[in-house]
Amino acid sequence: MQLNQLKRQLLPYLVISPYLLHLLLFILFPVGFSIVLTFHKWNIIAPMEYVGLDNFVHLFQDVLFWKAILNTLKFLLIHIPLQVIIALSLAYVLNEKLFARGFFRAAFFLPVVISGVVVTILWQQLLGVETGLFNRLLTDIGLNRVGWLTNPRVAMISIAIMATWKNVGLYVILFLVGLQSVPPSYYEAARVEGATSWQQFRYITLPAINPTVFMVAILSTIGGFSLFIEPYIMTDGGPLNSTLSAMLYIYKQAFGYYHMGYSATLGLFFAALIMLVVAIQKYTIETED
Repeated sequence: MQLNQLKRQLLPYLVISPYLLHLLLFILFPVGFSIVLTFHKWNIIAPMEYVGLDNFVHLFQDVLFWKAILNTLKFLLIHIPLQVIIALSLAYVLNEKLFARGFFRAAFFLPVVISGVVVTILWQQLLGVETGLFNRLLTDIGLNRVGWLTNPRVAMISIAIMATWKNVGLYVILFLVGLQSVPPSYYEAARVEGATSWQQFRYITLPAINPTVFMVAILSTIGGFSLFIEPYIMTDGGPLNSTLSAMLYIYKQAFGYYHMGYSATLGLFFAALIMLVVAIQKYTIETED
C-alpha cells in the first residue's frame, strides 16, 4: 500500500522530468554560464582569465557595436511598419470571398517554410548589380542600375524588404485569425447606423484585433533583433558596416575573433535591450480590455 502511494507521489515528477532536464541543460546552464563569461576573458583554448567589469567597459566604448545597434534599429523602423501594413492589408483582402482564396493563402505562406538561407541566396541573385533581375528591368526601361547591396544608403532597406517578403505570410495567417474572430453582427449594426467602410475598420476592426497587432509587432521585433542570416550571406555586414546587425557582430566576436567573454557580455546587454523595446511596445500598442 505504501509502495503504491509512493509511486503516485513520484509519478508527477517523473512526467515532468524531461522538461526539467531540458530546462536545466539548454536554458538555465547556458544563461548561467554566459553570465559567468561576462566577467572573464576566454578564447576557448586557453583557461578563463577573470577581468572583472572590463568587458562592460569595453562594450560602452565599442563604436562598432553601437553602429550595429543603430543598424538593427534602422532595420526595425523599416521592417515592422512594412510587415504590419502589408500583412494586415493582405489578410483583409484574403478574408473576403475571393476566387481561389485558399491557393493565395497558401502561396503567401510558402516563403515562411522555405529555408532562410535559400531565400537569401535567391534574393542575392535578384539584387545583383550587373546580372540581377531588378537592375535588368531598370536598364530595360532606361533607368540606371541601383546598388541594392553595394550602396550603404540602400543595402539595409533592401534587406528589410527581403525579410518582409520572407515572413509576411506568417503574419497574414495571424491577422486572418484575428479578423475572423470579430463577430459579423458588429459590422451589421454599424452599416445600419450608416458607418462607412473606413469607420468600420477604424472603430470595429482595429480595436478588435489589437491583441493580434501587438503579437505581430512583438514577433516582428524579436525576429528583427535576431537579424543574422540575411546580412551574413548577402553582405557580411557591408558595405562600410552599413548592414552589420547586432547579432552578426556578436557572432563575429565569438566565432571570428574568439572573444567569448566579450561576446557573452554583448549578448546579455542585447537581450536586456530587446526586453526594454518589447516593454515599450506593450505599453504603447496593447490596450486594456
